Amino acid sequence: MQPRNMSMSGVVDLAAVKAAGEAKVKAEQARAESARQGGPAAVPPSSLVIDVDEAGFENDVLQRSAEVPVVIDFWAEWCEPCKQLGPLLERLAHEYNGRFVLAKVDVDANQMLMQQFGIQGIPAVFAVVAGQALPLFQGAAPESQIRETLDQLIQVGEERFGLTGIAVDRDAAGPEVAAQAPEAPAGPYDALLEAAAQALDANDFAGAVQAYKNVLSDDPANSEAKLGLAQAELLGRVQEMDPNQVRKDAAENPGDADAQIAAADLDLVGGHVEDAFGRLVETVRRNFGDDRDRVRVRLLELFEVIGPDDPRVGAARTALARVLF
Repeated sequence: MQPRNMSMSGVVDLAAVKAAGEAKVKAEQARAESARQGGPAAVPPSSLVIDVDEAGFENDVLQRSAEVPVVIDFWAEWCEPCKQLGPLLERLAHEYNGRFVLAKVDVDANQMLMQQFGIQGIPAVFAVVAGQALPLFQGAAPESQIRETLDQLIQVGEERFGLTGIAVDRDAAGPEVAAQAPEAPAGPYDALLEAAAQALDANDFAGAVQAYKNVLSDDPANSEAKLGLAQAELLGRVQEMDPNQVRKDAAENPGDADAQIAAADLDLVGGHVEDAFGRLVETVRRNFGDDRDRVRVRLLELFEVIGPDDPRVGAARTALARVLF
């Protein structure tokens, strides 16, 4: 069984205009038919995380992806990183409340799917949007980076295919879903945040990084600590640079991921935000594999420095999504 509209050689090709157009038309037709019938019924929260096998892949993933992006988690019982990543993805599926569906594939029981997607190691996370497959990331990753990736995926689903998610009937939530509700932050962290800010002002970037990480270890969603950590890490990196050499290396090696990452750090510290973002988006376009992913991750980190509400971040997110997907 070969999934339709999928290229499994290396990076999955989503730039096939004809295939994408056909998938978009099918998705629009499905939504129109649903609207004529009174709109889609809300699904229970249990439908947001599903186990998928080879026999059910057609219905559970390909057809469902005409309504909502489907994120596929390839895992195995013996895989320790999978045991860390899986629960996080499940929690995010419920938190995003129907903006995507999580499909879990046990690779031991579904070797054919593993081969078709070209999986070399697990955990591996893919997505299918309107019948089109694309790789997201491999291995465990920080929650902030996973959220960034999911946000980009959802944006692509909405802008390119008109997928706005599915309605969720929260009244149908059982005790298992209720137990997954996020706990209240453990704070307050005023003293720790003040100490981190003082370290940052004193150019003690290592101390500031550790202080912010201490806050985030208890409260991963703390926005002030996330912003401070991103700033402290950036300033710590730039402190050790020779600006002239960095600029020279970047100019002479436009396709070199590390050279462009270093130059983007300098751009941002110098106040050239759009230059930094544009440099890294272009470097993502030029590269593939580990180099591409390393540049993408750095760009997401720089988004944290500027803040999600800045319009320059929004524009760069859109540019990055076009390059990736």
